[in-house]
Amino acid sequence: MNRPHARNALGNIFVSEMLDALARLREDQKVRVLLFRSGVKGVFCAGADLKEREQMSAAEVGVFVQRLRGLMNDIAAFPAPTIAAMDGFALGGGLELALACDLRVAASSAIMGLIETTRGLLPGAGGTQRLPRCLGVALAKELIFTGRRLSGVQAHALGLVNHTVDQNKEGDAAYHRALALAQEILPQAPIAVRLGKVAIDRGMEVDIASGMAIEGMCYAQKINKKGQ
Repeated sequence: MNRPHARNALGNIFVSEMLDALARLREDQKVRVLLFRSGVKGVFCAGADLKEREQMSAAEVGVFVQRLRGLMNDIAAFPAPTIAAMDGFALGGGLELALACDLRVAASSAIMGLIETTRGLLPGAGGTQRLPRCLGVALAKELIFTGRRLSGVQAHALGLVNHTVDQNKEGDAAYHRALALAQEILPQAPIAVRLGKVAIDRGMEVDIASGMAIEGMCYAQKINKKGQ
């Protein structure tokens, strides 16, 4: 993401570009891991572009929020593992983007939070659903109700991110740790990894008996595709 003048804020054109990129990458079977990073030092994503939203009518805002939610759903449904490398601020929709990823890596100095309630809003791109699945209901409610901001260290202690690293002079320490994590995934059988993602994601949505059935179906598919 490289929209420096808006701190990678998610505006209409930016969202369209990301949706197009995801559509292209989804069809590429050579893609084994997808990393989301920022080309803007000190910022991962500042959330929705509120300046752009101020110029929209109520109807246009509704359409935009639906598109934003669609982007997060497309990220969550991406067939290969996804990793968010948070080297800076990840606020509101920026954190929701990271929550849509399978794995999250943060610099210790990164700042993140679902801060919408401090602006008279509420998370509208999946945050109210994905944060409880990540942290549990009570803690997710506390963070959303208070609009609290967390450092990378605090987020790791809560289990919001998989790894935290000290920031470097270049400001891309989380990206390099995310690359190292991707390198651990790359040698593994790609279809097994993709089916493992399906089994976990679909299984989390149902009771354990149904989840076991989903796992069984995924396992059967892998048996029929040995060596892949």
